[in-house]
Amino acid sequence: MSMPISRVATVVPVGQGRVLRAFGEEVRLLLTGEETGGSQTLWTELTPPGGGPPPHYHVNEDETFFVLEGRASFFQDGRWEEVAPGSVAYMPRGVVHTFKNVGSGPLRMLVSTSPSGFERFFARCAEAFAQAGGPDMERIVAIGVEHGIHFLSP
Repeated sequence: MSMPISRVATVVPVGQGRVLRAFGEEVRLLLTGEETGGSQTLWTELTPPGGGPPPHYHVNEDETFFVLEGRASFFQDGRWEEVAPGSVAYMPRGVVHTFKNVGSGPLRMLVSTSPSGFERFFARCAEAFAQAGGPDMERIVAIGVEHGIHFLSP
């Protein structure tokens, strides 16, 4: 599917952007492929204590995390590393990674993927998580594969 190329500057006021919920996370989309001509997706992510996605890797996107508040621990290269607010974690495509909120309060991060596309994956997962009775995790894994995101067994 061809992504229209945007040449128009975009300003997203505080509190604006589409909110999606899946995996226990709240994602507020700030920039999507539609606004960036497919170059990136940018969002804020709110993760409750103990929360975080299953270990996974991306075939198509590089992912960058900027910790705004809370305590985060990132897994990559077979080890966990706790970081403070203001820290950045970069996970290139193909690298198995995850993160976890290791604090007692919410973890808030600014996250970006390049190129765009993550927003379509997360929107489909949010629909599945919103269904009565919760999501069929086999379906979530299949959605991931369709978008080049592969979950590993814990």
